[in-house]
Amino acid sequence: MSSLGRSSALIAAGTLVSRVTGLLRTIVLVAAIGAVGQASDAFTIANQLPNYLFQVLSAGLITAVLVPQIVKWSAREDGGRAHLSKLFTLGTVVLLAVTALAMLCAPLLVRLFGDDWGPAQSALSTAFAYWCLPQVFFYGMFALVGETLNARRVFGPYAWAPIVNNVISIVGFGLFIALFGGQRNEVDQWDPLMIAVMGGVATLGIAAQTALLLVFWRRTGLSLRPDFRWRGLGLGEIRKLAGWSFAMLIVGLVVSTVQQRVISAASGDDPSSTVWFSAWLVFMLPYSIIVMSIGTPYFTQLSEHASAGRDDDVRSDIARSIRTLGLFVILATAALMVASVPAARVFTGSAAEAAAAAPVLVGFLVSLVPLAVQFVVQRTFYAYGDTRTPFLFTAFQAAIAIGLALLAGLVFPPEHLTAAVAVSQSISSIAQVVLASWLLRRRLGTLGMGRSLAALGRFTLAALPAAGAGALVYVLCGGDAGWMTSGRIPGALGTALIGGAAALVYVGLLAVFRTPELGTAIRLVRRLIRR
Repeated sequence: MSSLGRSSALIAAGTLVSRVTGLLRTIVLVAAIGAVGQASDAFTIANQLPNYLFQVLSAGLITAVLVPQIVKWSAREDGGRAHLSKLFTLGTVVLLAVTALAMLCAPLLVRLFGDDWGPAQSALSTAFAYWCLPQVFFYGMFALVGETLNARRVFGPYAWAPIVNNVISIVGFGLFIALFGGQRNEVDQWDPLMIAVMGGVATLGIAAQTALLLVFWRRTGLSLRPDFRWRGLGLGEIRKLAGWSFAMLIVGLVVSTVQQRVISAASGDDPSSTVWFSAWLVFMLPYSIIVMSIGTPYFTQLSEHASAGRDDDVRSDIARSIRTLGLFVILATAALMVASVPAARVFTGSAAEAAAAAPVLVGFLVSLVPLAVQFVVQRTFYAYGDTRTPFLFTAFQAAIAIGLALLAGLVFPPEHLTAAVAVSQSISSIAQVVLASWLLRRRLGTLGMGRSLAALGRFTLAALPAAGAGALVYVLCGGDAGWMTSGRIPGALGTALIGGAAALVYVGLLAVFRTPELGTAIRLVRRLIRR
């Protein structure tokens, strides 16, 4: 546990700095292109196209296939060197091919996501996409190298490397503002040089973070070389595992496509794609710091236990990680819901835009706790080499998400459309985790979910008065018309103040009721502070 705690603290520290600098990146980006407008949505979609693939690679193909395989290969005499040489050669070839194909299909991809866009907005987004889509290769290599480092218990670099991307982007977007001015949210305000600078900066940041990650490769103790002799790699087994993950990739892209096509109707005057992804970034701040940093070392340990057939230890890992994650995530959910308007002010241009964007953030936050549980459950299936079952419950979630998104497009007006689709995404995620937990219980037997749910219930009861304390702070500071919504920096400070008040009440109540998980949480925080 001490090793897990140290690894969690190192990842959490890197993730915290990465996400904070990521928010600064978003602030500068919004200052350059605006939060609401056709041009801002055109860039956002173009820059998210490669990110969609990265998310699937990191959570699907790479995590589902690579980490369990490396754990298994590491037991060989050469530490898995021969197999990894073949795998990296194959991965590089595939990523180059996928990147080339994506660039050829750039106009089609843009049209898929911008259903209600006019020709000028689509053309601008396509121009951005040609500059951004090379990120597919760098994202893929970043995930491939990073997950290999994680599997070899070198946890820190994968969490810290994205800071380089954020710093380069902050400087680059700041340079764009200095050269061309800010708030260029209209299509007719862009020329080829501006497009090249904005798209080039975005891609340069991703390339730099990948290059930095390679510096830490020597810590794995592996020396790789190009090897095109892929026979003996176990492609049959990998193909079987990756086939379901690839199917999950397609399902995920279909869901994202439908959602973006629906909210494209709001592009221009109301919250749309840029607000959607900015709110998602704020939502991912607690998810990344808490779930990814604590959960990643658990996943490596869980994979080792599963590989050794130690099912009792796996069940203990599941229960312990859910309770530990839940303690942090429930507080984050309560605090951010109360602070949704000042938090939204960080990535919007005015108090009115923040009030319109806040419901989108709240819509995502509904699923923060279920997604933490889903993280543990899904990766348990991966640890056993099962990618078919995750595909099944992901397809179930996708069907619900698509149906509710299409329904929202018929029912809600443009000003509420993006928030409604965010809520529909959360509802589908809740349904997914219920089905996934049931399927895992059928495989492993009792998971101790009763005890875990009881713990989550206790945390929720403590979070209610904590949220009340945060709300009181917000009201005393003027509410929606107060200083917390007067600018981006006041919005960030206000969010931190509300979160701090909620945290004090939350921790105090858990201490009064002698919550056993609090001790584990405090030790993790102490290690994070030391790091």
